[in-house]
Amino acid sequence: MFQISCHACGQRHWMALLVVALSVWQPATAADAIEREQLAALVRQLDLIERLTEHAASIAPQQRARYYFDYARLHEDVQRVRSGIRDYLTPARAQPRDPAVLLGDYRQPVTPVAAPEDAP
Repeated sequence: MFQISCHACGQRHWMALLVVALSVWQPATAADAIEREQLAALVRQLDLIERLTEHAASIAPQQRARYYFDYARLHEDVQRVRSGIRDYLTPARAQPRDPAVLLGDYRQPVTPVAAPEDAP
C-alpha cells in the first residue's frame, strides 16, 4: 500500500512539472504565432506598397524635373525587406544570413542631356 501511494505521489509530481513546463512554453508559442501573423500582414502591406509604387511610376511625368522620385530603387528596397521577412518566416537554416543594405535616398537629380556639338 505504501508503494502505491509513493507511486501516485511521483505521478502527481511529474504531472505538476509537466503542467508548469507547458504553461511556461505556451505563452512563447502564442507570442511567436502573433509575431508570425503580424509579419505575414506586413508582407501583404509590402505587396500593396509595391502595386501602388508601380502605379505611381506608370503615371509619373515623362519629362523629369530637376529632381525625381527613384521608383526603381524603392522597388528594390521593398523586395529586399519582403525577402528578409519571408526568410525569417521560413528559415532554410539555423542562422540568419547577413541582411542586404537598403539604398534609401529616393530623390535623384536629373542628369542634363549633352547638346550635340555643332558640326563644321
